[in-house]
Amino acid sequence: MGSLPLEALMPLDPETFAGESSTVVDFLADYYRNVNKYPVMANTEPGSIRKLLPEVAPEMGESMDRILDDVRRDILPGLTHWQSPSFFAYFPANASTAGFVGEMLSAGLNVVPFVWMASPVATELEQIVVDWMARLLGLPECFHFKGGGGGVLHGSTCEAVVCTLTAARDRALSKLGHAGILKLVVYASDQTHATFQKGASIVGIPPANFRILRTSADSGYGLTADTVQRAIEEDIARGLIPLYLCATVGTTGLGAIDRVRELGHVARRYGTWLHIDAAYAGSAAICPEFQGHLDGTELADSVSMNPHKWFLTNMDCCCLWVANPTTMTNALSTDPEYLKNVSPASKMTTDTIDYKDWQIALSRRFRAIKLWVVLRRYGAVGMRAHIRRHIRMAEWFERVVAADERFEVVVPRSFSLVCFRLRPRFMDDIAVEALNRELLAAVNASGRAFITHFVVDGKFVIRLAVGGAMTELRHVRGAWELVKEKADELLANCC
Repeated sequence: MGSLPLEALMPLDPETFAGESSTVVDFLADYYRNVNKYPVMANTEPGSIRKLLPEVAPEMGESMDRILDDVRRDILPGLTHWQSPSFFAYFPANASTAGFVGEMLSAGLNVVPFVWMASPVATELEQIVVDWMARLLGLPECFHFKGGGGGVLHGSTCEAVVCTLTAARDRALSKLGHAGILKLVVYASDQTHATFQKGASIVGIPPANFRILRTSADSGYGLTADTVQRAIEEDIARGLIPLYLCATVGTTGLGAIDRVRELGHVARRYGTWLHIDAAYAGSAAICPEFQGHLDGTELADSVSMNPHKWFLTNMDCCCLWVANPTTMTNALSTDPEYLKNVSPASKMTTDTIDYKDWQIALSRRFRAIKLWVVLRRYGAVGMRAHIRRHIRMAEWFERVVAADERFEVVVPRSFSLVCFRLRPRFMDDIAVEALNRELLAAVNASGRAFITHFVVDGKFVIRLAVGGAMTELRHVRGAWELVKEKADELLANCC
């Protein structure tokens, strides 16, 4: 305990490493045992941590025990606890023992595999695991390395979007010249994640050239081919060029599913890059009964999904596959002298790749070992059971909501996401919206669960996403009891 003299500091002493790492593991195990003791959503005032910590960094080092005591006292109470079994907000951010072990190996080995020579096996393991994932999801051969395509592990969908937009942009500008960027148009639905608007802006697409296409309840809020084709034809008539189309399988707000095959045919007709965003629901495609949602993927240029959402792989990890890697590497590659491989030419083959040319940054983490450990530890059978367990829980929640005449399921359940609202028959639409806002606030303020909302067709919708690694049916039942309890209180006060 107390301060450590500077001369005693050995940053990577193996014995210290073993002891302090064990202490952190014990700390985290205790945290998971007791995570239910904390309010799921943080209940702190802005700036609270600044009041607890000094204004300057410490001059002398401190013991790990003292640091962890401060984490327990000052940090944990101000967190929103994403690994709580009663966390039903946004989409899940899965953690698991295997994911943690993989993360420890990645952090502990701390290699930086930006070029093949920087860590050959790290590069090649990444190629293997993205091919494993492609096969599990049922992606066509064109996205496998042996089929001429290939994959890479990014940190997030945001990175994947910027990289594919850049590839699509440069492919178009190679024919048009750089001034042609003012003619390029990107298409997405009103359910598509805002990441695509941000990505389009980053790569220089004029904001006026981003088309947000309306969806409706008739198509389950999925984007239809007719809608896209009309928009493209109108743009072509204006002298614009359809650059990029996003199809989403499992949108963030409602879990809507775009019609991939239909959209793929439209994209092919006009030479438009088609990206399939399956960030959340892509995990479900390892189950044969859900692979039909990716029907038509062979018509796409790129596909992405996030194992860190629902695939028991700790943050961060996003799989991106491209059918023509050269298109992307041409847009992203650099070849300074100091990064050229120095191995004998006899060791280099056409299969050797440098992942620096598949991403935005130069440096990169050894994410492949994390996903590899998860796949090895749980196997396809275990992962399918994980996905199906959550879907069964969501099916139960949807049934009980539909059975209570005070509530309505706003859209049919999609995967493990249920969208619902309190809908008393005696209230008008304005009162219903206010009531549901109050209901959501009351549920979250209780600390017993955390859920979020969406707005569709002017309706304020409460969305409950089942997917926590420690979530059991009893926690979903508890969330429903909490929703009913708060609804009873609100209805009693307004009647």
